[in-house]
Amino acid sequence: MLVKVLILGLVLYVLVNLFRALFVMLRHGEQGQMSRFLGRRLLASFLVLLLVVVLIALGVIEPHSTPY
Repeated sequence: MLVKVLILGLVLYVLVNLFRALFVMLRHGEQGQMSRFLGRRLLASFLVLLLVVVLIALGVIEPHSTPY
């Protein structure tokens, strides 16, 4: 259960940073500020992917056997 909460928290962090970068872009804010938000989003996305792959490899979570 804790693993699912951690993954959900990281995904929400990704979305928050994505929308913060969007608002900076729409307000014609600083380019560095938008890049910082997008960089954080990229790092968090990588962490989510890495965490899911490691947890599947360790057998903590199991993927669905059928795609439907």
